[in-house]
Amino acid sequence: MAEGAALRAVRGCLAAFPREARELGWMECVPYLDRPPSPLEFYREWVSPNKPCIIRNAIGHWPALRKWTLEYLREVMGHKVVSVAVTPNGYADAVFHDRFVMPEERQMPFMDFLDIVEKKVTSPNVFYVQKQCSNLTEEFPELMCDVQPDIPWMSEALGKKPDAVNFWLGESTAVTSLHKDHYENLYCVISGEKQFLLHPPSDRPFIPYELYQAATYKVSEDGSFEIVDEKTADKVPWIPLDPLNPNLERYPEYAQAKPLQCTVKAGEMLYLPSLWFHHVQQSHGCIAVNYWYDMEYDLKYSYYQLLDGLTKAVTVL
Repeated sequence: MAEGAALRAVRGCLAAFPREARELGWMECVPYLDRPPSPLEFYREWVSPNKPCIIRNAIGHWPALRKWTLEYLREVMGHKVVSVAVTPNGYADAVFHDRFVMPEERQMPFMDFLDIVEKKVTSPNVFYVQKQCSNLTEEFPELMCDVQPDIPWMSEALGKKPDAVNFWLGESTAVTSLHKDHYENLYCVISGEKQFLLHPPSDRPFIPYELYQAATYKVSEDGSFEIVDEKTADKVPWIPLDPLNPNLERYPEYAQAKPLQCTVKAGEMLYLPSLWFHHVQQSHGCIAVNYWYDMEYDLKYSYYQLLDGLTKAVTVL
């Protein structure tokens, strides 16, 4: 009986915590800044309290905003072979049935990828340049002169340079499933727009995780996709829920979550704080660059780990 009462008390605390956190610092929408902040202002107002914002007039001086048309990219990068994620449904690194499935990573001339984006070539599959690990500096160094190697006021605020600078370009059917990162993320949209659905870390008790067999999409000889298990890989903890169409019968706790939604347009920059859950959609042919700064593994991280661990424990019991 005592153990049952203790477990009910823990469940009650976990259910109350997100609501109390919202009362202390909840925002009804993602705020806009009309200019880049000073390093001190940015750290004090946004990084330290772990709050997102959209920053205007931060990348207006980048040549990329004027130059990065598909024609320009074809001229500069057309013959270069790059990594492209290919899936049958637009969901890379996502749960499909009872597997966590990663995309087929296809090496192809960039011009062939652009033919698909521009509908010069039709394909039943979905193609997305989304390889991370600093693919802009590693695979697209020819484009680096059109952007910045880092964001100076962010680098000064955090006292470090970015771990990675990534280049994103794809079809509107390419969707990023709900997940979180251990990065302070600056997401800069060059053309088109990105739609973000966001949850603060405090919503963790409402967000389900399950363990899945890791697998990868592979193209078979007839052109169809098959799912091949990564048999030596550990099981992957991932969020099975689609926040755009949540299955509340299976995951009723999610009904208590209150996501923020925002659209980041060309020339704008989203600051996405570490540990925030995010789901991303995009307009067709949207081009973006993002900077990943490693988070500080401080008391904030320790508190989140405690929240995560308690949520997992009461889910199992």
